[in-house]
Amino acid sequence: MDRYVTRQPIKALKEDRIIGYEVLFQKDYDALYNSTDVAAADTIAGFLMQNTERIFQDKLTFVTFTPSLLFRNMPKIFDKDKLIIQIEDHVMIHPLSPAIIKRYRTEGYIFAINDFQFSPKYFTMLDYVTYIKVDISSKHEGRERTSLNNLINTMKGFDKKCIATGVNTKEDYELAMEIGADYAEGSYVAEAMAKKVKRMEFLEGNFFQLVVEVSKDEPDIEQIEKVISHDAALSYALLKIVNSAYFALRRRVSSIRQALVTMGISQLKQWVYLLSFNSEFESDESREAMMKLSFLRANYAMVLSDHIKELPIIRSEVYMMGMFSTLQYMIDAPLEEILEEVPVAQEIKDALLKQEGVCGELYKLILSYENADWKAVKSLSNELGIPSSLLAQTYMDCVETVNEIWEGVVSSVVDRETESIIKEAHT
Repeated sequence: MDRYVTRQPIKALKEDRIIGYEVLFQKDYDALYNSTDVAAADTIAGFLMQNTERIFQDKLTFVTFTPSLLFRNMPKIFDKDKLIIQIEDHVMIHPLSPAIIKRYRTEGYIFAINDFQFSPKYFTMLDYVTYIKVDISSKHEGRERTSLNNLINTMKGFDKKCIATGVNTKEDYELAMEIGADYAEGSYVAEAMAKKVKRMEFLEGNFFQLVVEVSKDEPDIEQIEKVISHDAALSYALLKIVNSAYFALRRRVSSIRQALVTMGISQLKQWVYLLSFNSEFESDESREAMMKLSFLRANYAMVLSDHIKELPIIRSEVYMMGMFSTLQYMIDAPLEEILEEVPVAQEIKDALLKQEGVCGELYKLILSYENADWKAVKSLSNELGIPSSLLAQTYMDCVETVNEIWEGVVSSVVDRETESIIKEAHT
């Protein structure tokens, strides 16, 4: 059986803050969540045990456990301070559920109910549950909206934290706010957190000029050096990246030209987005969420592209396709207008704007995987010739890569020597 797994962010609705992620497993096969299927439980357990460090980072992680996994004490292999044990709605009325849930709760574990439905039969178990998850997708009509609002208000009366799931559009997000949910989960969350800059501010900035230069068929390193050298923030960022723990160089790089030669144009294309960050970026979680999504898409697309036989663009261009896929969320302009200003391959434009061609199929695969649309994932991976058995582990490898980037580069500290070099260059 092929297995798929992805993560979706969960955002606090009243502030730009990601509180955690839900780990979503493939549900296309009925057996996977059948509590009596030991083999299915083994599949989930094996994957979780192999990827514990990758899944559990500094945020809360919501993981759905079947009754079988709960009885086998599977949650106990994880850090209970970061784990939220998520159970399906119907598990609440399982004959053995009260005893096992009470035991875990007594030991300090926190529970969430997925797809919660209001019913008096659940009341006796509510004392042991902290989070209530309610699917609000396609529930925008008057009666359904009122029903959702009543459910949220009732659960808040029980002092429960309510998470609106299925938040995949702006309308869903606005509905979640209106009905009083505490948190939102879905593909729209990262977009909702993004802070956009004005189109002209972007086009006139040095960062845009740098993007144009590195996107050319034959990039001119002298021109790239000139653009970076004229901008203190870009200079700071480049030296910060190349001297970070991620690259682990033996000797400190102290000049822009030396940094460019060390990194190389191919690497620079992959790191160009980080050069737009200033020293205040580290506290900007709203921008961080979108940038992490950009890096994850770029890495995932690039690795998967190695399995596509006839791809019209090279590996570094696949990476840039993933990075550019979020530009419209950070710049106050349509993606079509933004891409008109950047000399990228037509195949990339067709993929991002129309989802056409082989590149478009790869982009659709990435989006489908993000949204846990497993039927589309299986179909698209077959069309592209990508072994579906590689998708889950490759995804988690890329999640780990993105986390390493943040730990080794974004969060690294530039020492006084580097800061003095930058100051001298701009005095």
